[in-house]
Amino acid sequence: MYLIALCDDEPAQLNKTEQMLTEYAGSRPETEFRVERFEHADELLERIAEGTYLPDLILMDIYMPDKQGIEAAKELRGKGNYCRIVFLTSSREHALDAFEVEAAQYLVKPVTEEKLFPLLDRLLGEVQEERRRYVLFRVDNTVRRVAVDDIVYCEAQGKIQYMFLSDGTQCTLRETMGRLVEMLSPYDEFMRVGVAYLVNMEHIECISKQEIRMDTGKSIYPPRGAYQALRERYFAYYCGA
Repeated sequence: MYLIALCDDEPAQLNKTEQMLTEYAGSRPETEFRVERFEHADELLERIAEGTYLPDLILMDIYMPDKQGIEAAKELRGKGNYCRIVFLTSSREHALDAFEVEAAQYLVKPVTEEKLFPLLDRLLGEVQEERRRYVLFRVDNTVRRVAVDDIVYCEAQGKIQYMFLSDGTQCTLRETMGRLVEMLSPYDEFMRVGVAYLVNMEHIECISKQEIRMDTGKSIYPPRGAYQALRERYFAYYCGA
């Protein structure tokens, strides 16, 4: 399921774009998405800032009275949001601005199926590939998408689970350790260490009987008698066994 946001101050244009998306879905029954409409850029920005709405793709008009599309895109990028944005506009004069905010595409109205459908195929295909390396976690009171490669390790401290990322961020998770193991089980790089740790072997600097040292400087101390099995699992991962 993909989330697609439409942002345009003209209801008629929203209707037209949404109808084209309905036709697109009818021609690609294997592709499922949900469309949400926004007539004001600030409304869209607020929803995203809340952390409960993370669109995969935004189709946005550039000319809007409250806040222009380029300005809204700059705010998103400034907050670290790099979802795909396609600008729909009646003029080509902002093409350079669109490039500067890393827009996925810049379509001049009237937008046709011949232009939009192949673009959707490409962009949604890219999202599908990326999703294979992202996991959604309940972090504090929000839902956060985390890149698998950025997870260094997860640690259980009593009934609370923490996730530590490569940039030094520490997240409090609203999941059990068992659930974390289940969520990350599709990714071969994760190894359980005792009952308290789940480590990403890509971030292991060295492993010995006394400790597993991560590339962030963190030392994890394996349970007594666990070294042999951990070492075999670690070498099997890197040797492709």
